[in-house]
Amino acid sequence: MTEPSDKLRSFAESYTAAWCSGDPASVAAHYAPNGSLAINGGAAAVGTEALTAVAASFYEGLPDMQVYLRDLVVNDDSVEYHWTFTGTNTGPGGTGKSVQVDGFESWTLDDDGLIAQSIGTYDAEEYARQLAEGV
Repeated sequence: MTEPSDKLRSFAESYTAAWCSGDPASVAAHYAPNGSLAINGGAAAVGTEALTAVAASFYEGLPDMQVYLRDLVVNDDSVEYHWTFTGTNTGPGGTGKSVQVDGFESWTLDDDGLIAQSIGTYDAEEYARQLAEGV
């Protein structure tokens, strides 16, 4: 494990700001053109269009979603981006309940410093509980 470079930290902060922007295309711009994101063992979203749709799906349910960078862990060939997201489920059919969920993404970056592959993990059961009951 090594200390994240200034360039990597800046990229992670930009990625965080993209998630906070509410602009799905801004999130997808942090991925390589054929980059992928798989969440909790699900099928990977591959390519800019699919990645934009994944980000948009989060904003649909949590229009006020904010993401907070908690930590970056650099391993030999991957980076763990640890985050917390918060929001209120006020989208279509929403419960009106607030959520606060911790998770992380394990990134493999390409030669241009973009995300080639991200494997995201969070506690889906806790998220579902919070959607029903609140934080």
